[in-house]
Amino acid sequence: MTTATPLSNNTQLSGNVTTKSQEQSLYQSSGAIVAAIVVGVIIIFTVVLLTLKTYNRRMRVRRELEPKPPKALLPPPLGHNSLCQPPTVTFIPVDIHLHDR
Repeated sequence: MTTATPLSNNTQLSGNVTTKSQEQSLYQSSGAIVAAIVVGVIIIFTVVLLTLKTYNRRMRVRRELEPKPPKALLPPPLGHNSLCQPPTVTFIPVDIHLHDR
């Protein structure tokens, strides 16, 4: 009877070893998954950053190369329109009286 007891302990021990090794492999694989996700996010962030940088550079070059509108189309400043009639402001006073009820 004493020989049966160590066998059951050995089977329980080997069962614990297999569950521990499965847990360790799960932890290791989950760590690898997290690392892969982090690397993927960094790669995506880098690609977006480089794309925006390239787009910004292209748009700046396009803005610099396109012809600028002539300044004659812009209206003259307000201080230099002595040839034109100056604008007039008409003030119409309004009587403000509250009617008593």
